[in-house]
Amino acid sequence: MARIFITGSVDGLGLAAARALLADGHMVVVHGRNRERLGAARELLSQGSLAVVGDLADLAQTRDLADQLNALGRMDAVIHNAGVFTGPAILPVNVIAPYVLTALMQRPRRLVYLSSEMHDDGRPDLTGMAWDGSRESGSYSDSKLFVTALAAAVARLWPDVASHAVDPGWVPTKMGGPDAPGDLSLGHVTQAWLATGDDSAIGQSGGYWHHQARLDPHPAVRDESFQARLLAALRQATGIALA
Repeated sequence: MARIFITGSVDGLGLAAARALLADGHMVVVHGRNRERLGAARELLSQGSLAVVGDLADLAQTRDLADQLNALGRMDAVIHNAGVFTGPAILPVNVIAPYVLTALMQRPRRLVYLSSEMHDDGRPDLTGMAWDGSRESGSYSDSKLFVTALAAAVARLWPDVASHAVDPGWVPTKMGGPDAPGDLSLGHVTQAWLATGDDSAIGQSGGYWHHQARLDPHPAVRDESFQARLLAALRQATGIALA
């Protein structure tokens, strides 16, 4: 039985991954933005899941969330699932929160970061980014390029951790919209597999995956100089260093 934490796990792909992992006998820690949102996770809590609360758009709450999780003990895997598509919270939720939780949580054996095929349209340019969400800056594509590069940087810097990024496809979730063409039943499968599977490919850290197939990401993702600039910017924005 693995201990797995999933951000944004009261609906959409996060909820689907939590259900699948619970069905396989794992212990899941679910996350909601606030206590009211946790009401949507009653089904999971009744099956023995634990719950933590914190608004990932708020740096102080994200730090507190890391403290809540560390009090529960070391996780075997973390799935950074939460994300937003528009608005000034894009960078805080999609990039800053995964970075802060990665830096402050007890180091798990596996890390999974939600990317998107749209990361290919992202710009490897960190100029003028309002990481605190004080104004809208950076697109969804930019944020997914950044978090995919973060996953690759962690894979390089932490050889004892299997760190991967996943494109779950454009599926009909609340964020994807009802007309999304992807298969919702497949949207969570790769994340759950990377978190708990025993395939030898999972141990080859630094992958970018779509439906359990390893693909080549945007060239900037594996550019060590870009990774270094990104980590420096995130450290400056948060005051938190990635060990």
